Amino acid sequence: MTEGVRAPEKGANVWGQAVAAVAMVTALGGGLWAYGQTTESNGGPPPATCSDETPGKPTGRVTGAQLCEALLRPDLAELLGTPAEDAKTASGSDGSVGLSGGKDIPMPSAEVQFDTYTVTLSATYDDLPVAGSRTLLRDAEQRTVLGRPAVLYSDRTIRIAFRLDGGDADSGPGVPLRSLMVAEDAKDGGGSFDVTLWRADGMVPDDAVLLRLAEKVLPTVPGWTAGS
Repeated sequence: MTEGVRAPEKGANVWGQAVAAVAMVTALGGGLWAYGQTTESNGGPPPATCSDETPGKPTGRVTGAQLCEALLRPDLAELLGTPAEDAKTASGSDGSVGLSGGKDIPMPSAEVQFDTYTVTLSATYDDLPVAGSRTLLRDAEQRTVLGRPAVLYSDRTIRIAFRLDGGDADSGPGVPLRSLMVAEDAKDGGGSFDVTLWRADGMVPDDAVLLRLAEKVLPTVPGWTAGS
């Protein structure tokens, strides 16, 4: 018997977001455990909420908890085109990518899962501009979103199956995803936000849904300034 978990695969992303997939699996696994262990007295699952987080030392960057709060908005299911669904899990994490030389790139992220869609929101604090990355990403299209350079591209999740009998886990390609990378500022001086969608049924997510979601969610992220 196995239990499957899907996380976004970022192998094609030049900003090194492959490591985020590992953090996402960990966060998602914890969210699934909490979801399975916590029920209301009537036997139904409680509404998903972002986990409480003890405030740390201010860094001037957005945290995974703040990204989760921005993503888990009351109209999220409606923006996804599935208004009858309720969020099953919600989580945020403050991961980073380690580079040679000892430098770490902060990469906070958040994820909300529904029956149909899973959506993630992440930030990457590096010095690399978004413009020009189109040639390095699969099925990529250069866009302008909210007045900032952006790239719309394809990837796949990673399928990880854990054996409940304690045997070795198995992994492989998962379902297709669509992701939108938006520059942190209009001058594209480095850093970006990613909004990513994938579907439980394996169908390719609708770009119109992804763009609508990004245009609503990104301006609510702490520190986002319109026109800058």
